Amino acid sequence: MKCNQCQFSDTKVIESRDVAEGLSTRRRRQCLKCKARFTTYERLERPQLIVIKHDGSSQLYDRDKLMAGLHRACGKTPVTKLQLETLVSKIENKLYSRGEAEIESAEIGDLILEGLADLSEVAYVRFASVYRRFKDVNEFEKVLEKLRAKSSNS
Repeated sequence: MKCNQCQFSDTKVIESRDVAEGLSTRRRRQCLKCKARFTTYERLERPQLIVIKHDGSSQLYDRDKLMAGLHRACGKTPVTKLQLETLVSKIENKLYSRGEAEIESAEIGDLILEGLADLSEVAYVRFASVYRRFKDVNEFEKVLEKLRAKSSNS
């Protein structure tokens, strides 16, 4: 692993630990030349999934695109990056466990909503409004009623 400061190619691992419920590994490294410290993450490389969109077109699954959407939905909420990484890893595990190369975007959206419901109601409503293409206030009210009912049952 090259040092991100001086580009020297020899570093040592100072600390290593599992993150995202054991689905990836976080490593603290130190450059043997300039002594700079930095963090790297490792995760299992999996075969590419093809996402079938609402209009019938397809594209390769992109973890970064999913993370960006979640960051937008969770903006100014107390949800941490680690919580988002864990959610994305859980979603990916569910998708890959299906054993199919193609997945509909609607299924990914439903898995995101399921995960956000447990993390942040604000993020849930934000994501749902874009994902389900809310057209008026009544649609927001329906989602809020559903969340209230879920909260009172818990």
